[in-house]
Amino acid sequence: MKNFFSRPVSELLTKNPFVDNYKKMWPFVKPYWFRALLGLGLALPVGALDATVAMFMKYYTDDVLVAKNASFAAYIPLLIIGFVLVQSILTYVVKYLNSWVGNKITLDVRKKLFCKLLSMHSGYFDTTDSGYIMMRYNGDADTACNGLINNLRMIVTRVFSTITLIFVLFYNSWQLTLIAVGAFSAAGALIFIVRRKLEELVRNTVVINSIAMRAYNEMFNGNRTVAAYNLQEDQERRFNELMDNVFCLNMDMVKHTGWLSPVMHFIVSLGLALVFWQSSSMIVNGTITSGNFTSFVAALLMLYTPVKTMGDNYVDIKKAFLAIDRIFEIFALKTAISDKSGALTLTGVHKEICFNHVSFAYKPGVYVLKDINLTVPVGTTVALVGNSGGGKSTIVSLLPRFYSVTKGSITIDGVNIENFTLKSLRDHISVVFQDNFLFTGTIRDNILIGRPGATEQDLQEAVKNAHLDDFIRTLKNGLDTELGERGLTLSGGQRQRVAIARAFIRQAPIVILDEATSALDNKSEAVVQKALDNLTKNRTVFVIAHRLSTVVNADKIVVLNEGRIVESGTHDELLREPNGAYASLYNAQFKKREH
Repeated sequence: MKNFFSRPVSELLTKNPFVDNYKKMWPFVKPYWFRALLGLGLALPVGALDATVAMFMKYYTDDVLVAKNASFAAYIPLLIIGFVLVQSILTYVVKYLNSWVGNKITLDVRKKLFCKLLSMHSGYFDTTDSGYIMMRYNGDADTACNGLINNLRMIVTRVFSTITLIFVLFYNSWQLTLIAVGAFSAAGALIFIVRRKLEELVRNTVVINSIAMRAYNEMFNGNRTVAAYNLQEDQERRFNELMDNVFCLNMDMVKHTGWLSPVMHFIVSLGLALVFWQSSSMIVNGTITSGNFTSFVAALLMLYTPVKTMGDNYVDIKKAFLAIDRIFEIFALKTAISDKSGALTLTGVHKEICFNHVSFAYKPGVYVLKDINLTVPVGTTVALVGNSGGGKSTIVSLLPRFYSVTKGSITIDGVNIENFTLKSLRDHISVVFQDNFLFTGTIRDNILIGRPGATEQDLQEAVKNAHLDDFIRTLKNGLDTELGERGLTLSGGQRQRVAIARAFIRQAPIVILDEATSALDNKSEAVVQKALDNLTKNRTVFVIAHRLSTVVNADKIVVLNEGRIVESGTHDELLREPNGAYASLYNAQFKKREH
């Protein structure tokens, strides 16, 4: 206790979690400070009017009920009604202003959180589940911001109400006030008993709720797998176990905090009983009047209501503060992929792309690529083939810097790609994945993602070169046909051709085809392959292919095995090595087709 009082006031304010959290949120509150301040300013008379009504009770009791002053009786009820009416109007205005400010701040925080999410590197999404992201990036914003503003309004109103009501109590009887304040103080002290346990429970609640969100998300995205494998009972069992855990956690919350309000209620009631016991003798002795007692009890009951619910309010405040802490933990995250200071703008690819002794590990020390050396001249096509898990997709993920090289470097025209801005680097690369993501919206919207400023002529050319025009003509709304979520209303081949049109309209000099046809049937593959041939003309192309028949015309075929390049050359050159890795892969596929 001595150390506490010996610390400077500035340090105490800095360490105060209430002050600290409001300091964190000030940049978001600042644009709306006038409305926020006005709302808080109007909250002051809202609290003070409680005391005014309590004070009038003294004069009404003494002058009307005791002294039988009829003239006084006429206007006191009108004054009380007037004060209560003003209080009600101010309460509405304060609630509206605070809701407006709270929702505005929530929107700004959500926007910044979403912007932060957009800046995170691919590795972050590999290790973070969807339920966690939805809870942390969306739910916490509402809990923190609306909770912050509403709690601040509540605190200002109740603190000012408490101060004025205590003044009324002292005005009527300082002896009875000491008894009442003592009981209230004892009730308030109980909060500190559950403080640490409450923090632990709230954190656990966030974790379990994020897992629940993930379960819904997995069910939505994996509904066909669930149906195909009859996983309904298994999924139901897992979800029921999860809900049982949620129930236990909620009951823990009730067990450790639910007793606060009733115990505080009991302690305050003891204080009330002592007040009534003491006031009886004081009224008889003439120490206080009947009006003093009536006014005192009215003020005490008004003061009793907020104190009684203080435990529940503390839980809400703590949830808001913990949500603020979690939000700023996210803001403090550093993305592993970002622009260097003074990064260059890539203006074109003129000579070659080189992988120089490149090694890469998703986890420290566990390398999936080992000493890769590869030179790709501009305008050539290099195919990456090999067994699954050999590192093919990882190589092409390093070029647009979805991940950073662990060892070595990748250069474009002799300049390390880490020295270019991410935007300019990725503007020069088009990627067609095996399973391309289509956004909610029209076919037009999804193609123009490749280059939002493209002309209608560019769009039509991209559609034609992607062999999408015949399909578009069968649709009532053509390019303006709504796809729905993830474009699942289209077939696999149609989705691939939309993605190829998106890549085509980008007009990027580097094209990455990551097993773009492996999931298609022969008929769809033939159409998509024609579209890919149009896309790759006069461009530098990286092809990952499972079907070797699609890469026989590549300028260079690179065979990877366990993260290393074991062979490279043209199709004909590699087949001249009958015991080579490529020849073995090719012959194995050829024999399968014969059978």
